[in-house]
Amino acid sequence: MIYLLISNNHLFGEISSELCKANSLEILDFSHNNLSGMIPNCLPNLSSSLSVLNLQANRFHGDMPSMFPKGCRIQNFNLHGNQMEGLLPRALVNCRILEVLDIGNNNVKDTFPYWLESLPKLQVLILRLNKFHGFVHNTKANSSFSKLRVLDLSNNNFVGPLPGHYIENLKAMVNPHEDDNNFSQYMGGRFSISYEYSVVVTLKGFIIELEKVLTIFTSFDLSKNKFAGEIPKVIGKLSSLKGLNLSYNNFNGHIPHSLGNLTNLEWLDLSSNELVGEIPQELVSVTSLSILNLSNNQLVGCIPQGNQFNTFENSSYEGNPRLYGFPLTKSCDGNGTLQRPPGSFPGKDNELWEFGWRVVLLGYACGLVVGLLMGYFAFQTGKPKWFVTLFDGQHNHKARNLKKA
Repeated sequence: MIYLLISNNHLFGEISSELCKANSLEILDFSHNNLSGMIPNCLPNLSSSLSVLNLQANRFHGDMPSMFPKGCRIQNFNLHGNQMEGLLPRALVNCRILEVLDIGNNNVKDTFPYWLESLPKLQVLILRLNKFHGFVHNTKANSSFSKLRVLDLSNNNFVGPLPGHYIENLKAMVNPHEDDNNFSQYMGGRFSISYEYSVVVTLKGFIIELEKVLTIFTSFDLSKNKFAGEIPKVIGKLSSLKGLNLSYNNFNGHIPHSLGNLTNLEWLDLSSNELVGEIPQELVSVTSLSILNLSNNQLVGCIPQGNQFNTFENSSYEGNPRLYGFPLTKSCDGNGTLQRPPGSFPGKDNELWEFGWRVVLLGYACGLVVGLLMGYFAFQTGKPKWFVTLFDGQHNHKARNLKKA
């Protein structure tokens, strides 16, 4: 037996340790079932022949198998969506041709696995929705994670600044098809049967399972952590990125102008941080951008216009009260400055309102005083002619009418 694929069924119960006797197994795929219990620790002993171990979307619990011997040939290790605990086994460094490591949506409690940087083939690293914590320290290695195309550390408790050196080493996010043999192909697909890798990613704000992963697909997701400091300008070198999500962190400072170099970017989410300053005009040149979220920051000034920026809605900018321009109600003129109603003056709207009413009330008061004074002096010096004529005329007219009656 070489392939054992029983995914998307209604299997339940535990995996028997008898399975460890299948020493010629290449693909083991029990994903999307209701299997439970602990994963037999002997399964990695099959790794001299096993290329794919896919147990995602089950109910396995306990520690991960930790015995990955030297010579391990596993290329795809997927435990996404279980209840695994403990530490990420360091013996995974023995799997020198590992390409996909997806342990997202578990209860793994560990620090950032910097030791994975030594795996020369690693392309997909998904640690989302776990209990990873601490700093992501810089590295001195020049080739760390150089093949990585998909990095998802979201929904953890990582803290501190982003290490620029790690980002600089992400060569596959600069040129994803440097190896022409891998251009526009699906990951996997090297077996005698049709079998492609699948991973769970956040795509344009939606959590989906990619049933096939193109080798040119690139994504960088660090959302919902506690990263802080400025966004490194070096991110602008990752020119092949399709998605960048740094939302719900504590980033401060300005949005790097270098993000305008990400000409393949399709979604950008920097929401719910502490970013300040203006939105870089360079982002207008990213014409592939279809999703933009800069909400809930401290951005100011006029929103850039043109290209894709003419399609974004208010929700892209809400929570930044000092932003102006389309699509918001406060508009900017052609020079990028806030337009004000004719005759108005700089200052707060409330102050303008109060000042205007004060002038009106003062005018009414002055007019009333002047009118009373003029009336007083007129009656003191004699009845005004127009008043006498009007009053006496009306009185005589009424008297004549009475006599006729």
